[in-house]
Amino acid sequence: MAKFSVITSVYKNDHPDYVRTALKSITSEQTRKPAEIVLVVDGPVSDSLAMVIKEYEHNPVFRVIWLKENKGLGNALRLGVEKAKYNICARMDSDDVSAHNRFAQQMDFLANHPETDIVGGQITEFIDTEDNVVANRTVPCTDEEIKQDMKRRCAFNHMTVMFRREAVLKAGNYQDWFWNEDYYLWIRMMLAGCKFANLPENLVNVRVGRGMYARRGGWRYFKSEARLQRYMYGHHLTTGGGI
Repeated sequence: MAKFSVITSVYKNDHPDYVRTALKSITSEQTRKPAEIVLVVDGPVSDSLAMVIKEYEHNPVFRVIWLKENKGLGNALRLGVEKAKYNICARMDSDDVSAHNRFAQQMDFLANHPETDIVGGQITEFIDTEDNVVANRTVPCTDEEIKQDMKRRCAFNHMTVMFRREAVLKAGNYQDWFWNEDYYLWIRMMLAGCKFANLPENLVNVRVGRGMYARRGGWRYFKSEARLQRYMYGHHLTTGGGI
């Protein structure tokens, strides 16, 4: 049975209880457990969050990497991919909850589809408690549909993806890009000829704050999206000339 790594990152604004719940959902509650969890601590954190992290630091499955300064999500994930032991890696966010059979489904899919480099899935979104589901984010499932959709929006739910590490490294790994570290990576993987897939099942229940959608707007976010559109246009993935 193939082994796999999980890559996650925490930073100062993460809530200790949410981090504990997220980590529990990818360890004791999974039907297929990871052989390694790379946890990047992105800069100084509160004492209460540090205590939660240290609860896991002596667990042999965990590799905790403490960064002295906050480097941002893209750089933290880049380091996580570089340090991962196994070629198959899954992403997990620090305040979400994975379905108990998430990893089993994704590992089975990759085993049965060796040509696929990355597989994600669907998500639900909740506020406060997991049963208070407020939204779903549905993404296409086939390689062709995903790549077509990618020209206008990110066609993966980032916190659900599992990928072949060698394919991510070949495409240049994660890089810093405000709010769009993942989208930028998927575009470069498209250009490298990688094959994509999403499962139709909900793999992660995503915790959203009441102000999250507002924070995703604004001029800086618009500029980030515009840069991506120009990048795709410059590499002949779109014909609209960008924003």
